[in-house]
Amino acid sequence: MSFEHLPDGLGIGTATPRLSWTLAAGSGSQKAYEVQLDRGGRSHRTGRVDRPDQLLVPWPGEPLASRERVTVRVRVWTSGAREPSPWSEPATVEAGLLDPADWCAVPVGAAWAEDPASDRRPARVRKDFRLDRPVARARLHVTAHGLYEVEINGKRVGDDILAPGWTVYPHRLRYRTHDVTGHLTQGANTIGAWLGDGWYRGRYGFDGGTRNIYGTDQSLIAQLEVTHEDGTTAVVATDGTWTAAPGPIMSSGLYEGETFDARLHDPHWATPSRADTFAWTPVRTGTRDPATLVAPLGPPVRCTQELPPVSVTRTGDGRHLLDFGQNLVGRLRVTVDGPAGTTITLRHAEVLQDGELATRPLREAHATDTLVLAGQGPLTWEPRFTVHGFRHAEVTGWPGELTADDVTARTYHTDMRRTGWFECSDPLVNRLHENVVWSMRGNFVDIPTDCPQRDERLGWTGDIQVFAPTASFLYDCAGMLDSWLTDVGLEQLPDGTVPWYVPVVPGAPMWTPIQPGAAWGDVVTLTPWTLYLRFGDLELLRRHHDTARAWVDLMERLAGPDRLWDTGFQLGDWLDPAAPPDDPVAGRTDRYLVATAYFAHSARHLALAARELGDRAGAERYAGLADEVTEAFRRRYVRPSGRMTSDSPTAYALGLAFDLIGPDQRQPAGDRLAELVRQDDARIATGFVGTPLICDALTDTGHLDLAYRLLLQTECPSWLYPVTMGATTIWERWDSMRPDGTLNPGGMTSFNHYALGAVADWLHRTVGGITAGAPGYRDITFRPRPGGGITWARTRHETPYGTAALSWELTATGMTARFTVPEGCTATAELPGRTPVVLGPGEHTLDTAELAEDAA
Repeated sequence: MSFEHLPDGLGIGTATPRLSWTLAAGSGSQKAYEVQLDRGGRSHRTGRVDRPDQLLVPWPGEPLASRERVTVRVRVWTSGAREPSPWSEPATVEAGLLDPADWCAVPVGAAWAEDPASDRRPARVRKDFRLDRPVARARLHVTAHGLYEVEINGKRVGDDILAPGWTVYPHRLRYRTHDVTGHLTQGANTIGAWLGDGWYRGRYGFDGGTRNIYGTDQSLIAQLEVTHEDGTTAVVATDGTWTAAPGPIMSSGLYEGETFDARLHDPHWATPSRADTFAWTPVRTGTRDPATLVAPLGPPVRCTQELPPVSVTRTGDGRHLLDFGQNLVGRLRVTVDGPAGTTITLRHAEVLQDGELATRPLREAHATDTLVLAGQGPLTWEPRFTVHGFRHAEVTGWPGELTADDVTARTYHTDMRRTGWFECSDPLVNRLHENVVWSMRGNFVDIPTDCPQRDERLGWTGDIQVFAPTASFLYDCAGMLDSWLTDVGLEQLPDGTVPWYVPVVPGAPMWTPIQPGAAWGDVVTLTPWTLYLRFGDLELLRRHHDTARAWVDLMERLAGPDRLWDTGFQLGDWLDPAAPPDDPVAGRTDRYLVATAYFAHSARHLALAARELGDRAGAERYAGLADEVTEAFRRRYVRPSGRMTSDSPTAYALGLAFDLIGPDQRQPAGDRLAELVRQDDARIATGFVGTPLICDALTDTGHLDLAYRLLLQTECPSWLYPVTMGATTIWERWDSMRPDGTLNPGGMTSFNHYALGAVADWLHRTVGGITAGAPGYRDITFRPRPGGGITWARTRHETPYGTAALSWELTATGMTARFTVPEGCTATAELPGRTPVVLGPGEHTLDTAELAEDAA
C-alpha cells in the first residue's frame, strides 16, 4: 500500500490521500477489493468493491483531520479465486498541518545588522525547553526562508539536504514533517538549526547572479508538537523566545561553495550541556502567511551513493588532484587532522585541461569549499548548504599525505525510486545509457535543472519537455515533476506565456522580459500527458489542464487566422551542431517551422487530455484547432513531393514524429530524411528539438537501419562520440570537448546536461521493446526491433502495477524473447515478422521459429 506519489505517508498534505497497491505474484487480475481503515480505535471497511482499480484509488473514508493517523490495509479478489487474499501489511498515513490555523510558528532569524549586498555569515538559532512528562509521540513541522538543518539534543533531524528546496516561494513554501520522538527526553531539551542562504537570498542566476530574489531575511519556521503518554500535549514553536548566534560557517552559497572554521564550532551547541562559547542574542521575528506553507508532493534531496577517488595525484607544489571516475553532483566529505588554523581548500571541476581543473565552463560558480581546522584531533566534515557538479577535485593545504581513504564524494539528488533499466550487447550503448542515468540524477536536484555545475542550474522548461519520457521510465519522478509543474503554472504570465525556466530569476537581456517560445512553453501540454501515460494519474492531468489550455490559446492568438506561428523570438532547434559556438539559435531549421509544428502538437495533446478528462466540447475544439494548424503547416512547409522548405533532418523529424505530413508525402519525406542522414554519414545533425525525434521518424518510415547507424556512430557529432572521449554523463554540446582534448570555446559548455540523452526513450521502446499501451502500463506493448549488430537486450521497468520486463536474444533461427507482465495487466508481444501474441500476467517465453511453425 502506498499513498499518492510519496515514499511514505508521514505529513501528507491532503485530507483524502489516494491509495495504490500491487498484487502478489501469481494473483492474475483483480476483480474486487476491500479497504480497511483503522483510525483512533475506530475501524471502517468499505466492503467488497467490484472494481479492478488498484492505482490511485480515491480515499474511501471521512477526510483526514490535521495530524490524524490512519492505518490502512487492503485485500483483493482475483480471477479464479473464491476467497479474498490475505490482508496486506498495514501502512500508516498521517496528515500534516492541513489548515493554516494549525500554525503558530513564525519566522525567526538573526537580529544583528547585515549588508544585503554582501556575503553574509549564516546564523544558527536555538531554543531550550523542558518536558515534564514522558514522550509518547513528537512531530517536527519545519521549513525556512533559505535553507536549514535541524538538531535536537545534538542529533540531526532527518537526512535530507537543501531543505526546503526551491519553489515559487511567495506562493508555495514546502514544509516537511519529521518523527522526532526518539530525539526527545523527559527533562531538559534543546532544539537548534543551522541556516543558509540557498535560493531564497543567495546570489543566483546569470552574469554574477542576483541576491535576495525572495527576501533579505534568513529564518527558520519550526513547530515541534509533543504528545505525552498521559495524552497532554506541548508545542515548541519558533517565536521571540528563541536566540541566535553566528555559526562556524563563515560564508555559503550554492555557486560559491562553503567556508567552515572549526575553531568556532561547539559540537554541543544544540544540547542542554552546551559550553555557551558564543553570545546568544534574541532573534528577530518575521511574518509568513501560513496558507502558503505546503506539504511535499515528492521525496527530498538525499545522499544516494558514495564514491571513493579512483586516483590521487600529488603535484610538485603540494596540491592533490582527485579523480572520482564519474561526473557527479554532490560534495566531498573529508576526514583530516592537523594543527589549529590549517586551511584546506577544495576546488571542483567536471574535466581537466592540460592536467589541471578546467574551471572556465563553471563561469562565475567558484565551486570552492574551505575548511579551517581547530587542532582538536581528527575531524570529519562536509559542507551543508552547497553542491557541486564535478568529477575532479583539487585539494590544497592538506596536512601530510592525502590517501583515497581520507576523501569521499557523496552523490546527492532528489531521492526518487529507480524504476527503469536497460542493457544490451554493445558496451558503448550501455555506457551511453548509464551516462543518461547519471545526468538525470545530477540534474534532478529538487527541480529539473539544465546543468549542475556553472552559474545557472535553472529549471529550463524545454529540457524537461524533451526528456520527460526518458525520465519517467528511469525513475518515479511523478511527485517531483507534479510539484514543479505547479510552480510553472504559478509563474505563467496572465496572457498564457510560459517562462523559459521555472522558478523565474532575472535573466536580462535574453530571457527577461519573458517571451513565449515553442518547445519550451509546450512543457505544460506535453509533460503532463507523458506523466499521465507513464503513471496513470488522471488528477495530475486535470491539475495542470488550465495551464496547458492558456498556453495553447496564446499560440492561437499569436498565429492568427492563418494558424502559422511565424512571428516573435524563437530558439528553434537549439544547439544544432551546425550553429556556431557563440550563436546556438542559428540552426538549419526554420525556427517558425518549429514553432508551428509544436503549436499543432500541443493543440492535439490538449484535445487528448480534454477527452480523458471528460470535456467533450474542449476535445472537439482543440482537435479541430490541431487539424487547422496541421493543414497550415503542410501548405507552408511541405511541398507536394514530400520535400520540406527547411531541408534539414529536424524539419523532417518534426513533421514525421508529430504526424504533420500528409499521407501521400509521408514516405517520400521519410526517404529524404534517410538521404540526409546518409549524406552526413550518420552523424548527428539535430539539436534539442530534432534529436529526441529523429530515431522514431526513421524507424516509422522503414529506415530502422539508419536509426541504428545514428545510434552507433562514434565520430563527432554523435551520441557515442562523448563515450569514446571518456564521458560519464551527457554533454550539453555534441563537442563540449574537441577530439584534441580542448574544450568547446562557447560560453555554454556543460558536461552534464540531460536533454540530448532523450534518445534513451527510443532505446527503451525500440531496442528494449517496452511501450505503455494504456495509462500506467495497464496494457503493455512488447515490440523489440533488433538492428545495428546488437544481438541481445534486457529491459525492465517497475510500472505502477509491478515489474514489466523483456529480454531478447538473436539465435540461429530467429529470436527468443522472455517477458514479464505485471499482475493485473495485459500485454501484446509483437516479435519481428510474427503475428502478435496476447499475454496475461506472469512469465512467458516466445521463440520466433516456434511461432512460425505454429502459424504453418
